[in-house]
Amino acid sequence: MVCLLTLAATAFADGTRTWEQSKFDDLAKGTANGVAIRSVGGLELAPAFKMLYASPSTYIWAVASDDAGNVYAATGAPARVYRITPDGKSAIIFEPQELQVQTLEVAPDGVIYAGTAPDGKVYKIEHKPGEKSAGKSESKDSGKDAKPALDPSWSSSVYFAPGTKYIWDLALDKSGNLFIATGDHGEIYKVTPKGDHSLFFKSDETHIRVLAFDSQGNLIAGTDGSGLVYRISPSGDGFVLYSAPKKEITALALDRAGNIYAAAVGEKKPGASGITLGNTTNTLTMGNPSPMATGPQAPGLSMTPTPMSMPMGQFPFPGNGSTGGSDVYQIAPDGSPSRIWSSHEDIVYALAFDSQNRLLAGTGNRGHVFAITGPDEFSDLLKAPVSQITGFAKAPGGGLYAASSNLGKVFLLGPAPENEGTYESDVFDAKIFSRWGRAEFLGAGNVELLARSGNVDNPDRNWSPWKKVDLRGNAETGVPPARYAQWKAVLHSGSTKPMVDSVTLYYLPRNVAPEIEDVSVQVGVRYQPLSKQPGITMGTTDISGVSTPHFEAPIPSTHDRDAIGVKWTAHDENDDQLVYSIYYRGDGESRWLLLKDDLTDKAYSFDASLLPDGGYVVKVVASDAPSHSPGDALTAERVSHRFEVDTTPPRIENLSASSDGKQIHVYFHAEDNFSPIKRAEYSVDAGEWKYVDPMGQISDSKAEDYDFKVDIDPKQTAPEHVVVVRVYDKYDNMDAAKTIIRAK
Repeated sequence: MVCLLTLAATAFADGTRTWEQSKFDDLAKGTANGVAIRSVGGLELAPAFKMLYASPSTYIWAVASDDAGNVYAATGAPARVYRITPDGKSAIIFEPQELQVQTLEVAPDGVIYAGTAPDGKVYKIEHKPGEKSAGKSESKDSGKDAKPALDPSWSSSVYFAPGTKYIWDLALDKSGNLFIATGDHGEIYKVTPKGDHSLFFKSDETHIRVLAFDSQGNLIAGTDGSGLVYRISPSGDGFVLYSAPKKEITALALDRAGNIYAAAVGEKKPGASGITLGNTTNTLTMGNPSPMATGPQAPGLSMTPTPMSMPMGQFPFPGNGSTGGSDVYQIAPDGSPSRIWSSHEDIVYALAFDSQNRLLAGTGNRGHVFAITGPDEFSDLLKAPVSQITGFAKAPGGGLYAASSNLGKVFLLGPAPENEGTYESDVFDAKIFSRWGRAEFLGAGNVELLARSGNVDNPDRNWSPWKKVDLRGNAETGVPPARYAQWKAVLHSGSTKPMVDSVTLYYLPRNVAPEIEDVSVQVGVRYQPLSKQPGITMGTTDISGVSTPHFEAPIPSTHDRDAIGVKWTAHDENDDQLVYSIYYRGDGESRWLLLKDDLTDKAYSFDASLLPDGGYVVKVVASDAPSHSPGDALTAERVSHRFEVDTTPPRIENLSASSDGKQIHVYFHAEDNFSPIKRAEYSVDAGEWKYVDPMGQISDSKAEDYDFKVDIDPKQTAPEHVVVVRVYDKYDNMDAAKTIIRAK
């Protein structure tokens, strides 16, 4: 069926939500099988991909193929060279004493050159004249534990021993000269068809990692140390084309337009040279580089990167332990560089061009193959069942052989897409038990859409079965109400290229009442409404019905002894918009009285004088009515702890004072209608305030009597004295009174 639907401009209730998936970051969380994920979003069929051979070796460092379509694999643990036929049969044609066969190159005459490590040597492997390959080759169905036979029809001999530990790459020019990239001293050797050898190029880098030839016969070399890309003329004159921001060049590829593509990993040490291309997380083009590849990789290109998960302690492996991901750079024919692809997770070990002239990057340690089509434009083509994709080689019919490590396998990457591919989304958590409605699909071609739901986060634990969505009908998912959901797309090849641009599921969460966690009341606090604060915006609901997170701004407050502040915390599992009402009730009362409604802030303050002196409680009621139809709203309420309001000062009564010339005798009565008398003070003749105890000494009653004497300073001869007293109740309300004692 051909499905191409557009989004309907339909208005949905505030309670209806959508789950849409179209962006790469969202789709990358799902599981793709035969389906590629595009960086611009959406899905399409991936190239056909199948395992050709599973070797007994753990690591395959490099692969190369001959004109007959046979592929040769350089391996380690154990070190061997396997010959694998197009139908998957294999034999061992070389088994050295060294620990690794690191790289190999197939000459046009069928001779194979293999580089080993450590104590690197180059071996020449030849088929014996008149000999036929052994018939006891391993069947492609034998599995990874099979032990292929050593083919006696092949012979090997040391072709060149440069006296260095590491031989990283080999490359043959059109004249049959073999160029050997070595480590320890950063040297490249040249061996002629006659066997004459010489030092071709000496670098100040530690390792020459990878080699390739351009169309003019110049040798392109990438290094480990400063991440240099050299162009070396046939006469051996070197020029640094580019010093990458990263330390190690792991792979090279060249297109017909003369662009050079280099993959780099590893962070440089402080002080190492390198050109910064701007923001390391974005692509910045320097100059005007040519378009992406317009042809296949250059003949003789050898890809021999080193996976990260190598056995340590034998000898260093460039790329091992690299952090910071990988970059792929394009060096245009005019020499201008640009970063065209970056990953913080994936390490690039191999580059090659496919039959569609797309630059492919084989990576670890997740075993992905990416197709890079432009600056920051790519497709995640496939995930192999291995840790690293370490090499590519041409396969018959325009395909590619792909080698891997952990485990050592050879795959066939076809030139055409799979006939069918499936993609399962990640599990979506609606957070609340929900009803699932229609699905909307944007795409083209023969695509089936299915959905399922469940109430645990693991779909394997008794979810509903997959149910096909009728995209030509009402597109109802028809899955049972549940908290979790998932969708699956099945892409079928056809006259119209199958594509999935976006999938949207509509759902309605079961409405859950709001929750109020706490209500606090503070006397003497005044809150400022957030709605009046500049620059503060609350959460909103977008057109899809999904609420944005509510910004919980701190509520400004000030001290105001004449105010009462109420503050509460509340939330809603549906993320509904809430409105609040506040009620109060006095001691001994049964009726709740409305103080304020239609509040959106989680705080409110009012004048304390609105309430007579007494004890009260406050009730806050939360409602999700703004997000629901009338009659569907739910509420929650919470009552505060009891608090007291006392705005009336105590009274001073019966104040009297007399003097005998030596002392002043003072008496007064203090009383409050609601709260106990807290303290009393007096002052004589505008002197300092001094504390005085009530007659019972403990201030714990609404009424207290005070009777005390104050000594008169004999130096004072004033004809009269002024006595002032003041009292405070529990809430610091104050009353004062004075009396005058005149001399007789």
